[in-house]
Amino acid sequence: MDPKNIEKQHKPEEPRYLDFPHLPEGTMRDGKLALNRYSSTLTKDHNFPGAQAMLYAAGVPNKEAMKTSPQVGVASVWWEGNPCNMHLLDLGKEIKKNLIADGMLAWQYNTVGVSDGITMGGEGMRFSLQTREIIADSIETVTCAQHHDACIAIPGCDKNMPGVIMAFARHNRPSIMVYGGSIKPGYSGTLRKPINISTCYEAHGAYIYDTLKSEANEKLTKDEILDDIEQNACPGAGACGGMYTANTMSTSIEAMGLSLPNSSTTPATSPAKMRECAKAAAAIRVCMEKNITPRKLLTKASFENALVMMMVLGGSTNAVLHLLAMAGTAGIPLTLDDFQRVSNKVPYLANLAPSGKFYVADLFDIGGMASVMKLLVAANLLDGSIPTVTGKTLAENIASYPSLPQDQTLIRPLDNPIKATGHIEILRGNLAPSGAVAKITGKEGVRFTGRALVFNKESSLDAALNAGLIPRGENIVIVVRYEGPKGGPGMPEQLKASAALMGAKLSNVALITDGRYSGASHGFIVGHICPEAAMGGPIAVVRDGDTITIDAVSNRIDMDVSEEEVRRRLESWTPPKMTVTRGVLAKYAKLVGDASHGAMTDLF
Repeated sequence: MDPKNIEKQHKPEEPRYLDFPHLPEGTMRDGKLALNRYSSTLTKDHNFPGAQAMLYAAGVPNKEAMKTSPQVGVASVWWEGNPCNMHLLDLGKEIKKNLIADGMLAWQYNTVGVSDGITMGGEGMRFSLQTREIIADSIETVTCAQHHDACIAIPGCDKNMPGVIMAFARHNRPSIMVYGGSIKPGYSGTLRKPINISTCYEAHGAYIYDTLKSEANEKLTKDEILDDIEQNACPGAGACGGMYTANTMSTSIEAMGLSLPNSSTTPATSPAKMRECAKAAAAIRVCMEKNITPRKLLTKASFENALVMMMVLGGSTNAVLHLLAMAGTAGIPLTLDDFQRVSNKVPYLANLAPSGKFYVADLFDIGGMASVMKLLVAANLLDGSIPTVTGKTLAENIASYPSLPQDQTLIRPLDNPIKATGHIEILRGNLAPSGAVAKITGKEGVRFTGRALVFNKESSLDAALNAGLIPRGENIVIVVRYEGPKGGPGMPEQLKASAALMGAKLSNVALITDGRYSGASHGFIVGHICPEAAMGGPIAVVRDGDTITIDAVSNRIDMDVSEEEVRRRLESWTPPKMTVTRGVLAKYAKLVGDASHGAMTDLF
């Protein structure tokens, strides 16, 4: 496909979502501002008596509440069986209680998610990315169909956050995101250190290559060590504890003004998270009174803040996909070039996992995101003038918060960064004409050349890793293809493979793919190669033994194959048959766009 045609096809424009009848802004009733702008369609007069009868049955206490009280949807991405999401129903109940105490009607509902940690490396991971669209569809559907006046959404795992913000942009009614919060670090007695979910995958690589050892007891077998890690990595509720995708998205969204101060770094099980639920109920009233709607907050300036925060904290490559999709949904022009521009000028400061030592719970202990933003606003890296859900500017929100302690080592000084520029590099070249996303922290170097070793699916690479077939010594660039949005289908994360390489200490290996990575992935990795193999991108015709060069200085990714030879190979290439032809993944594969534009499904 011609990249120019792709660009034209995906060019953002003013969103055209269905706009429901509602009372004009500033409508007064009995001397008070009418906050039931949308629900009044159903509750005023007697035009919808059936609707009012159903609402009385659902819990509206009296006629006065029916006619005047605003109706707020409380949308939690709750389900049991995943620590990221299992506590969100309780947070929603706390929010509902406070909404009712403030004279509002609150309707709690939930949407679905997929546990990336549980599905990682298996076929279930193909269902993960498309849940972002399901979440957005669900919240848009309930908000609009039920004529809710406002929405408070409670996400946990990483597709949850962009999903709820995309829904906000669609229905454009006063909305606040309350992040479910991150998990506390676990602790391994056999390794004598804090651990988290990423430790499990890296330990698996060491297990396979027989390098998994215990400093505490040399007599322990590798099975006993891995048992200890599995049993202690996740001590309770909350999203993965490092600067992985969930925390990358929550911190970026807070920097955009769509959540309350410190929402993104308040741990899931802390009393402060429950206090935030009470504050959210009060804040949503402010949003309704001042008509603070999502598309007033989703601006180019707020997205710029999100990009700055992502670079400063060493965030996940998945944020590129998600921020592009959020911007596209809101009609904000954001491109891969914006990520590179911001990465070129913003330092990488945070010593956070997966590349660093600390966890988000540790960041909360030294002041949290509000204190980090205070530093960045003072340094003119973050725009403090943007409006937020509190009715105040970002700078006003954080003014009363303390500065970062002088003796802390988690956030490096601006004049002594981990890396002078950001860790996200947008690469192009004859392997990725439409772009690719690399995560280069500097520890791995900035340039890698090696011999291609090609796998047509992640499962084939996993089998080779499990058999110990990836050689040490010479430089190798592992190529995993047919794992893009359409080809996967579902663009699965490849943490199992990337973590196994790290755990096995295969520093002679780089990994590139048209799929994507978990936020816990690190090493010399490149993902989102576009066009993807299933769409006839050049990655489809890479052969074992081709020399591949990844250069994060010149922002290139190339195979040492002539343009004529690439063309000849593509002419003889045959598209593979779709692996699924029915069900949600087939529908997703048919609708989804390319990774360089956020893998969206509503731009057709």
